[in-house]
Amino acid sequence: MRITLLLVLFFAVSCADQKKTIEKAPSQTNEQLISMLDSIWTTEQQPITLRDSMIELYGADSKEAEKYQLIYEKNHAINEEKITNLLDSKGWPEKSVIGEQGNWTICNVIQHAENDVRIKYLPMMKEAVLAKQLQPRFLVRAQDRIATEQGQLQIYGGQMKYYPETKSFNVWPVFEPENIDKRRAEIGLEPIAEFLKARFDFDWNLEEQIQRSKEFEAQQKKSSN
Repeated sequence: MRITLLLVLFFAVSCADQKKTIEKAPSQTNEQLISMLDSIWTTEQQPITLRDSMIELYGADSKEAEKYQLIYEKNHAINEEKITNLLDSKGWPEKSVIGEQGNWTICNVIQHAENDVRIKYLPMMKEAVLAKQLQPRFLVRAQDRIATEQGQLQIYGGQMKYYPETKSFNVWPVFEPENIDKRRAEIGLEPIAEFLKARFDFDWNLEEQIQRSKEFEAQQKKSSN
């Protein structure tokens, strides 16, 4: 009888300890996830910021800019593996857990990846937007990047490109530039001129962009013939 009572008490204590462990696990896991995303953000963005500073000082083709570009590429390969493993195993994390900064980190890594990676996770991003877990601006940024990588006109105007012939950055040609602000407003984005000025210190010229888009489409038709 005494042995039976001891066994009952042992199992009761064990179950209680196990319950405590189970209750603590989500909190610990969330903390680890946030810590991982914070580390990814730093290692992904710091070399980009330094590279861009070197571009302003010495030019896009300088050794100084190349130094930080190589650091970024090395870091990104590691970060991309971490993010894709997370999404493949857990799906898109809840916004209540990772916050806007976490979403921004994940989307940045996807944005910096190869086009097949963006295409793979675009449906997951769309589901997250519909579930109010992700802001639409992250989704359209990926959509525009996919379009530019496929040699198509972008829709919302978030993608810039460095043009070696002019040694300057410009907007990748946009579909119907005259209607871009309408499209952006429909999904809650600011006017393109405000976005480009704040993000890239670039001045949007509608007439110039209409002409560039026409030239782009003419070149596409010529190439397809």
